[in-house]
Amino acid sequence: MFALTGCPILFNDAWTEGHAVLVDGARIADIVPLGSVPADAEKISLDGGILAPGFIDLQVNGGGGVLLNDAPTVQSIATIANAHRTFGTTGMLPTLISDTSEMIAQAIAAVDEAIALKTPGILGIHIEGPVLNREKKGVHDQQKFRGLDSDFIDLLSSLKNGKTLVTLAPEQVAPGQIAELVKRGVIVWAGHTNADYDTVMAAIDEGLSGFTHLYNAMSPLTSRAPGAVGAAFDSDQTWAGIIADGFHVHDASLRAAIKCKGISKTVLVTDAMPSVGAPDGFDGFDLFGQWVDATGPRLTIEAGNLAGSSLDMMSAVQHAHNHLGVTQAQAISMASLSPAQALGIENDLGEIAAGKYANLVHLSDDGQVKRSWINGEG
Repeated sequence: MFALTGCPILFNDAWTEGHAVLVDGARIADIVPLGSVPADAEKISLDGGILAPGFIDLQVNGGGGVLLNDAPTVQSIATIANAHRTFGTTGMLPTLISDTSEMIAQAIAAVDEAIALKTPGILGIHIEGPVLNREKKGVHDQQKFRGLDSDFIDLLSSLKNGKTLVTLAPEQVAPGQIAELVKRGVIVWAGHTNADYDTVMAAIDEGLSGFTHLYNAMSPLTSRAPGAVGAAFDSDQTWAGIIADGFHVHDASLRAAIKCKGISKTVLVTDAMPSVGAPDGFDGFDLFGQWVDATGPRLTIEAGNLAGSSLDMMSAVQHAHNHLGVTQAQAISMASLSPAQALGIENDLGEIAAGKYANLVHLSDDGQVKRSWINGEG
């Protein structure tokens, strides 16, 4: 057992001082006043800063110079997770961009093995596509797009360990197919969709529970056609993933989304590419035959389209706090508790609370990651 002391703790949605977090093995044993720390607990003073729950990122395409689509292996997954851990992410879904059934099967198998081997930080997989709308393809390879059938549903629901999140376009599936995926334990979000409001609401009735990178690559909210964005705003039970980097969506639009969805239903995501935590000199990468320029803060292909991001979760939290009208604690909650709830794992992760896994991040006063713990391991 060890006790983390020496800084305010984000506990019960407030900054609590004069307390320690007791960690026993992989889990948090308790949060106690400093005078109640057991004598046999190793005391670790953090000497300032703040202690927060570790961040959970539901959309991580790559990191550390690696793109999951290029190398769906346990080693690549570990490299990506290590790169993002530097920025406070202690739980993540490696994300596969639209690809072939064979590549999806390889990625699922790799994630299964990574979780079985207890690779730190891997919570499951996010399969973004290929059941998407060509009109909202973004930088996805439309040659990979396809519909759903029973065999593909079997594949998408075949992960044995952890959570599976599938992003699809509701207008590209038949009635009942989303319900079937949800019945098998798959979390289904809408993305890269041109669906109208009624189609999205019907999908929500079947169990669709969220929206992937809200606003981007989806039918917009207009006066007479609310579209997918309007459905997101009008459905209290769904979550909305947002990329808070100042490039993907105007901050005013993100503030409006947070006002509609609330902190608990807004999830910060990075949509990160290999450039996050990449080696020095990394200047870009190939994405389905298109070169992505990573020399600046915006990742773009030659035509100028955005191609994911170089955003890390710590930067997303800082941007949310500085530009989106939320407190630091609320920004952290959108990066920890909200995604945990979206995955249905809030009993184990997302907060500093007794009984939950000791996934923690120590931040400096200026918002830099100083240290992190995953399942009690620092």
